[in-house]
Amino acid sequence: MQGKPRPPATAAEAISRMDQYVALGLIGQQEVAQLLGLNVTDLTCLGHILGAGDTPLAAGDLAALTNLTTGAVTGVLNRLERAGYAHRQPDPADRRRVRVVADRAAAARVFAVYEPFYARLGALFDAYSPDEIAVIADWFGRATAEMRAHLARVRSGELGAVAP
Repeated sequence: MQGKPRPPATAAEAISRMDQYVALGLIGQQEVAQLLGLNVTDLTCLGHILGAGDTPLAAGDLAALTNLTTGAVTGVLNRLERAGYAHRQPDPADRRRVRVVADRAAAARVFAVYEPFYARLGALFDAYSPDEIAVIADWFGRATAEMRAHLARVRSGELGAVAP
């Protein structure tokens, strides 16, 4: 499949569009979280738990994926368990570790909210060639690594105080 001709765009235009998408996504995540009775951090963690599928994440893996401390992840897991979205189970290979498993009924509620949007995104990808999709996927993967590096600088205090 050939990709469609695209209008030219600069890196600054692409970053501006990304900023618009991310900003709208943040608002959307807040609204979805509210709909599901969660906060955004808990919804984000639940997304990773669901994304792990049949290979449950260890609590430490969830901390690494989200850039949260293990203490913060403990709080998230406590809230997700109380809300009925997930539960901890011992790791069969190492009883000192726990794995996090999503509740099937709760997962179905989450999927019901996201499936229409993901279907729309899937249809959007239909307009792109496999090579173009590979570029998009590569960019997102590399941009995620850059975000992690920047977040580490922010958290370390390296950027200094910027508030008035």
